[in-house]
Amino acid sequence: MHIVQKIDSEIDRRSLLKHSFYQMWSEGKLTIDHLRGYSLEYFQLVKAVPKFVENIAAMGMDNEEIIRNAKEENEHIEPWVRFASSLGVSRNYLIDYGGTVKTNEAVGKMIGLTDASFEEGVATMYAYEMEIPKISRNKIDGLKKFYGLSNEDTTKYFKIHEEADVRHAQVWREILDKMPAEKQEDAFAAAVESLKAQNSLLDSVQEKYVGGKNC
Repeated sequence: MHIVQKIDSEIDRRSLLKHSFYQMWSEGKLTIDHLRGYSLEYFQLVKAVPKFVENIAAMGMDNEEIIRNAKEENEHIEPWVRFASSLGVSRNYLIDYGGTVKTNEAVGKMIGLTDASFEEGVATMYAYEMEIPKISRNKIDGLKKFYGLSNEDTTKYFKIHEEADVRHAQVWREILDKMPAEKQEDAFAAAVESLKAQNSLLDSVQEKYVGGKNC
């Protein structure tokens, strides 16, 4: 099986949409307080994503598409701040908040993966961005249907990622398609660790703000 197919299989097996927090979101079972907590924890990842891509770009032999991706990721931070503000989380509180230990461990894991080697970084980001367009659509639908939140500040971050991460994932996929066989084992392992870290971050949100662990 080709590495892209292997990673896609793991993305499906470890899909964030199967996590109880996102299932509760899509079923309207979260409260606004839960969403506020999520906005605080996930911001630790949002503001770190530019660093992930910059790490890869530094090893990427001046790949213009990766450099462009890094610039875009920096532009995505402000829409998240506005999403949190629409839920009642002030800009200052969001920026000052440091995240739980478990959240920071998950983000730190992804920083390390994207700094390990070019191939591991690419696989880490593919495993992160491949499913985000679908996740973003589910979030928008849930916000509108169950929470009456459809204004631009609330939905813009997710609308951006419905489109941007299709392009970004394609960049990573094309690199994976050409990856030498001897690099694929480490890259696949990084993709699995990326998916574990993403699920762990949602575990952190679930445990701190909702109660209980992912089923």
